[in-house]
Amino acid sequence: MFWKEELKSFSSAEYSTKLEFYESKDGTNVPIHISYKTDIEIDSSTPILLYGYGGFDISILPGFSKRFLAWMNQGGIVAVASIRGGSEYGARWHEGGMLFNKQNVFDDFAYAAKYLHANDIGSPRSTAIQGGSNGGLLVAATMLQNPDLFEVAIPAVGVLDMLRFHKFTIGWAWTSDYGSPEKKDEFLNLLSYSPYHNVINDECYPTTLVTTSNRDDRVVPSHSYKFAARLQEAQGCDNPILIRIEDRAGHGAGTPKYKRINQIAEVYGFALDEIIN
Repeated sequence: MFWKEELKSFSSAEYSTKLEFYESKDGTNVPIHISYKTDIEIDSSTPILLYGYGGFDISILPGFSKRFLAWMNQGGIVAVASIRGGSEYGARWHEGGMLFNKQNVFDDFAYAAKYLHANDIGSPRSTAIQGGSNGGLLVAATMLQNPDLFEVAIPAVGVLDMLRFHKFTIGWAWTSDYGSPEKKDEFLNLLSYSPYHNVINDECYPTTLVTTSNRDDRVVPSHSYKFAARLQEAQGCDNPILIRIEDRAGHGAGTPKYKRINQIAEVYGFALDEIIN
């Protein structure tokens, strides 16, 4: 440990974090950090929040998070999977989850949930998945491909229309990681997992809370609007499909503290209610 900040009303002794490795679909070993209050009893009913990102050479490393603390304080477990697409293991890890290897990212995330469930750490009925921006794509695509694996999906400010993302604001810059819809082979690859284009009519999808902001100029909110509407139209069971739109807010940076607190309370409160009740 290089640096530690002392926080009031928080004792690290009350929490545990462990690093484990699981095998993904193609046999690759993927790290996952599992955090929880030390005194909870862990079984198949424990609420799980599985978080990931998986893209753009960005590492998801362990660190203190007040929002994750809120979940753990309600008796839940937070599992952060360092899936391919990031830079946790250098260039090869990033390249293993970009362009024509993007499906590895969704497989890694799904197999993280399968690993937890196989070890009696939660179950499909007690698992929520969350990710933002590229992580919103991760959550939506993984949920659509594995609808029976999760109870709640929370794609936040996600890139959800992979055939038109490059036409809005800074989206053109993402073709280095995703590929270009203007090139036939890359178009077909994008189409194979684009959330908006892979919703199946009358499929029973998990309870889904899509979140966005009406002034997001990085991932324009039309991604979330369209995806939520398509999912509502196609839903084949009674699990609710909802959208939460933050007013006068952007992609996340600079959001006032009170709005962040309200969002965490509403989103996690909703997810826990769906799992527990």
